[in-house]
Parts: sequence; C-alpha cells; structure tokens
Amino acid sequence: MRAMIQNSYGPPEVFVLQEIATPSPGNKEILIRVHAAKVGPSDCAFRKGDPFMIKLLYGLSRPKFAIGGTELAGEVEAVGTEVKHFKVGDRVLGMSAKNFGAYAEYKCLSEKSPLAVIPDNITYEEAVGVCDGGATALTFLRDKAKLRKGQKVLINGASGAVGIYAVQLAKYYGAEVTGVCSGGNECIVRQAGADFVIDYTREDFTKANKAYDIVFDAVGKRTFSACKRVLTAKGVYLTTAPGLSILLQMIRTSLFRGKRAVFATAGLMQNKANLTFLMELANNGTLNAVIDRRYPLEHLPDAHKYVETERKKGNVIIQF
Repeated sequence: MRAMIQNSYGPPEVFVLQEIATPSPGNKEILIRVHAAKVGPSDCAFRKGDPFMIKLLYGLSRPKFAIGGTELAGEVEAVGTEVKHFKVGDRVLGMSAKNFGAYAEYKCLSEKSPLAVIPDNITYEEAVGVCDGGATALTFLRDKAKLRKGQKVLINGASGAVGIYAVQLAKYYGAEVTGVCSGGNECIVRQAGADFVIDYTREDFTKANKAYDIVFDAVGKRTFSACKRVLTAKGVYLTTAPGLSILLQMIRTSLFRGKRAVFATAGLMQNKANLTFLMELANNGTLNAVIDRRYPLEHLPDAHKYVETERKKGNVIIQF
C-alpha cells in the first residue's frame, strides 16, 4: 500500500511517499481501506513536534509513529475473527488518536476504537470533515462548558475546522452565537447559523461591551487574561491550544466559583457514541460539512503548507 512516511519532525517536506506492506487485522480489529482523511492545525503541530509537549508524549528526537493523521473514513476491507459489530463493505468513520496512521491507503483499528457507520447520503469526505472539527467542538461545548439553551457563546476562529462546527453545534443546543472571523469569511459563518459576526480585522471582541457565558477560542489565539473581561461572572473560557499557562490557569480557576479556564485533549476523549451522534446530526442536516480544499495523498505536504497559512475555511481533505 502507499503511505506518507515521516521519520523526523520538521517542515512539510519530511513526508515521503512510500510503498509498505498492507496490515492484516487482528482478531478484534477491522481493516479499513481509507478513502478520505484530513489535515488540520493539530496535524501540523504533531508533524513539527511543536509545542514541546508533543515530543514528551510522542518521542523526543523523532515521532514514535511514522504515519500521521488521526481522522479517516473508508470501507471495511476485512474483519478479525472476533469482530461483532462491523462487516466487510461497511462505510465507516474512525479516529486513531493514539497511534495515528490515517495517511495511508489501509488502516487497522480495534473494534473498540471510536468508530461509526457513515449514513448512505454522507460522502467519505463529508464524514471525515464533520468528525475533524465536530468531535472537538462537541467535547468542549457540551462536555466541558455544559452549554445550555439561551446562553451567549462567542467563537473565535469561527470559520476554521473547529469553529465552523462549533457554531452549528452551539445553535443546535439553543445558544445565541457570535462568530469571530475575517470579513471575507462572514458569509459562511452566518450560513452556519451565527447570530452575530465580528470581523477581527476591524474590532477586538475582548474590548467590546458585551459579556458571554462561553468564549471558545477555537484557534488558540487569545488568552484567558484577555478574554476575562467579556466573560459573565461564572463564564467559561475554552481553548484548543495546549501549554503550561493554560494548565496553571485551569488549576487556579478551579479553586473558585468565578470565571474558569478550560483546556482538553479532545482527540483522546472521543468514543463511538460521539461519532455516531455527529453522523446522526449530519444525516438530518443539523451539521453540514464545510470543505475548503482537497489534495491527493501524494500532495500531503502541500495540504500542510496551506493549513499553515491560517487562511483555510472549514476542512482540508486528503483524497485516496
């Protein structure tokens, strides 16, 4: 099979296309023929080994896993003898956050992995797109912030892969949503359901005279200190950016009943129920995939370069 191999941390050029052996599923595994994967900021961070926390978890001098990528969608090619819930021919969405491997034509996953059957009217690309940002947004808004109907939510980076699904999920849960993006992306953020849109090139939302129950920094660009001013008395600040400062703020704010700072390793917190729920929302039209660009597997470095421009809208998809 073809796979993009990474033997060191570094720029997009560290990826090299190679022919390697196709894996065989274990007794409790399924073999997936991958049709679509994605590239997002987290994939770029893992490729670079930056922030340093990534190297502490996945290898100091070189990555433990030579094949990157976590979210994938494809067709079940073979099943292990003890697999009970999937069969050959099933169209599935899966996540491999612990050992990666989505940037290859085939991937084995345990039946217990985060896996869901893709509805007939959802394409592989749409499924992996919704999973890309939707799973993260769901974990932060529903599970960490305990989002409730009627709350006011601000989403910074509302046109990105996490932000665009955060807007849609927040509306699903009955919130009033303000999206922050560039003026050029206002249209897609409003189409996603935002009640208000702030153009960050013209206005700094942290200096506005409006308070929010939740500020979700989906791009990790604004600090808790900067956002405290626009949080309600018990408001929650969420960020996707890992770092020592946010961990210290989480500890400190957890000791009091006031404004809180929250970070979560959302990719490691996913399960079958979350993916199944996202597919149900996509199937009934509540969640709509927003795909910016598509790249063939061999152009994975170009996909990483584009993501790093920070100009993408929604998802960047890898096609097989």
